[in-house]
Amino acid sequence: MRSLLTIAAAVTLLAAPAFAQTAAPPASPGTGTATGSSNPAVNRGGNAPSTVNASGQATIVAASKLEQGANSFTEGQAKSRLEGAGLSNVSDLRKDDQGIWRGKAMRNGKSVTVGFDYKGNIAAE
Repeated sequence: MRSLLTIAAAVTLLAAPAFAQTAAPPASPGTGTATGSSNPAVNRGGNAPSTVNASGQATIVAASKLEQGANSFTEGQAKSRLEGAGLSNVSDLRKDDQGIWRGKAMRNGKSVTVGFDYKGNIAAE
């Protein structure tokens, strides 16, 4: 009987932390949203680009609007974001010394030069 109580107490103590881990993360200070990355370019599900217009489509900016900075996107992630913005045949992606992924793609049946910065901004000219 004593060992049964000991086992029951051990199971209860070991199970309690598992239940505590299922709670939602606390809200970020001042935002009311769950904690997480504050980088707007972080993919929050699917391959949707972070920069979208009112219709939910990717906003493609002028190449001069791309911002230099430490780009943590991999080549595969950059390609996926570009394709998610409606570009096809994305190729020759290379990260330049400003941290911007640059390459080639097709847009509306025409060959364009593309860029993708650390904020998720996309340029196609």
